[in-house]
Amino acid sequence: MTPDTGLSIPVDTAPSLDAAQRYRDGMVAGVLGALTIALWFLILDALAGRPLWTPTVLGTVLFRGGAGLGSVETLPVSMEMVLMFTWVHGLVFAVLGGIAAWLLDHAERHPNSGFGVLLLFVVFQFGFIAVATVFAPPVLRVLSAWSILVANLLAAAAMTAYFRWRHPDLHVSP
Repeated sequence: MTPDTGLSIPVDTAPSLDAAQRYRDGMVAGVLGALTIALWFLILDALAGRPLWTPTVLGTVLFRGGAGLGSVETLPVSMEMVLMFTWVHGLVFAVLGGIAAWLLDHAERHPNSGFGVLLLFVVFQFGFIAVATVFAPPVLRVLSAWSILVANLLAAAAMTAYFRWRHPDLHVSP
């Protein structure tokens, strides 16, 4: 027989269905954002005559520390780099989508925090350029800042459209 310590453990420790649905929606929105960016750069690369070149460059920077980027114009497309970068890109955006879903849920319950959520979104928009400037300057020689900005705005639009579709009654006040 065990002594009664007075501590109680809740029987149901699983997250609520609402929380699980919120994070699932966030991950789906994030993956849609990642796909939107991938499609944008696929179009730009195809128009330049080098399909899948951007994920090759980014994968080379991420997984090989930029080795081989001395002459980026002659860097051959590597399906290994494309697949590895695409996997990481999708995971990062799934996490960002989960964070966005949590922030939207918070902003819905606390309408005055809407401006803070918007401000955080703006910070994330320029985060890639800041990180690339510090850690991978060759990336900015290859990818223009405008193409990165357009990609991020398209991803944000795709994610917003998904959140609006899944949560039509969501209203956030700045």
